[in-house]
Amino acid sequence: MDNQVSELIEKIRQQFENSPYPRIPLEKSPKDDFNALYIHNLITSYYLRYQKVADTAGKVILDAGCGSGYKSLVLAEANPGARIVGIDLSEESVKLARQRLQHHKFENVEFHALSIYDLPELGLEFDYINNDEVLYLLPDVVAGLQAMKSVLKPQGIIRTNLHSAIQRSGYFRAQELFKMMGLMESNPEEMEIGVAIETMKSLKDGVELKARAWNVSYEAPDAKETLLSNHLLVGDRGYTIPEMFAALQAADLEFVSMVYWRHWDVTDLFQDPDNLPAFWAMSLPEVSVEERLHLYELLHPVHRLLDFWCAHPSQGDSFVAVDQWERSDWEGAKVHLHPQLKSPKVREDLIECITKQKPFGSSSYVTIPAMAPVEIDSTLAACLLPLWEGAQPFRSIVERWLKIRPLDLVSLEPVSEETAFEEMKKFLTKLQVFLYVLLER
Repeated sequence: MDNQVSELIEKIRQQFENSPYPRIPLEKSPKDDFNALYIHNLITSYYLRYQKVADTAGKVILDAGCGSGYKSLVLAEANPGARIVGIDLSEESVKLARQRLQHHKFENVEFHALSIYDLPELGLEFDYINNDEVLYLLPDVVAGLQAMKSVLKPQGIIRTNLHSAIQRSGYFRAQELFKMMGLMESNPEEMEIGVAIETMKSLKDGVELKARAWNVSYEAPDAKETLLSNHLLVGDRGYTIPEMFAALQAADLEFVSMVYWRHWDVTDLFQDPDNLPAFWAMSLPEVSVEERLHLYELLHPVHRLLDFWCAHPSQGDSFVAVDQWERSDWEGAKVHLHPQLKSPKVREDLIECITKQKPFGSSSYVTIPAMAPVEIDSTLAACLLPLWEGAQPFRSIVERWLKIRPLDLVSLEPVSEETAFEEMKKFLTKLQVFLYVLLER
């Protein structure tokens, strides 16, 4: 590393040494945060990559840039039986992370004050690497990706993210302004924060930068962390989707999916997604995943993060998408409930909906994959109850449906096995789109 890069990394280290992130109380638990657990359970990304359900027991998971350890705690809660390893530049952050995991009684964990570039020193390979809110601070994102790739198992997956150049353009202009004012020459502290607040407060409300990058809440006494992670964030840089894909190609990594994949569907931006303008209807089926994502960020740049999963290229067998399965695939299929829905509370709520014959809202527990609320007819939902006991053959779900609904409600004729088979195919395919259920051939 040259001197300029080393100085920047040292500045970043000092900022987080003085102000460890995130400032979440030690005692706070993510146990009831279904969305956080869903994203950080390696089963979610593993299924998207391989259409297989992994066992988290014995897996080795790295939290690269663990900060004060809250995401490490989420990873530990979401992946029972996994070994959690955390690294961070800041020794103070690492101390807090150790204390947090000890407080919550997790023992199969370890933390090191270490740079991402020095990961090989650990002598470990990882099944999953969580690199959250870090990559965009590195002077060379390709080198950061390559460092993580060097310790990734052949079928491992990396979750990482970059700041959006388009969505955060106002903050990048604010950072440039504060650099010109000398507020970011060294690690910003109370004086620099105060000057930044005073500057933004004193601008007229009609000034474009204030309108784009300021909020009255930033003036509150407890807003220090917000300013340090936005307006005064040392080393911050924004990227576009094409730049993200270029970095992956340079690092010889393959894009798997956006973490919030259903929130990046460009067709959802049109008033009638099923009746697109002629040009879009003809063009969209031909464009690449990269182009579709870039179209989204140009049309509707609402995502602060380009948050994605990636992996070694061309690992494992290719799989057939569920909507392309033949009957023989369904005949031998297994149905799993996503682990983050497999809680006594969700089961109790489902039973209550069945008893009261009211729709079951699966998206009220895990909202991330759905653009709109997902409600399931309580009679159909009753077919899912055995999944709390474990994975079930698709055939047994069909048989259960025939017992629940033996007669056609209009004709009162017996429902045929073929009709039940097709109804369950349609039902489970819909739930699999959101990964509420996972289907294995």
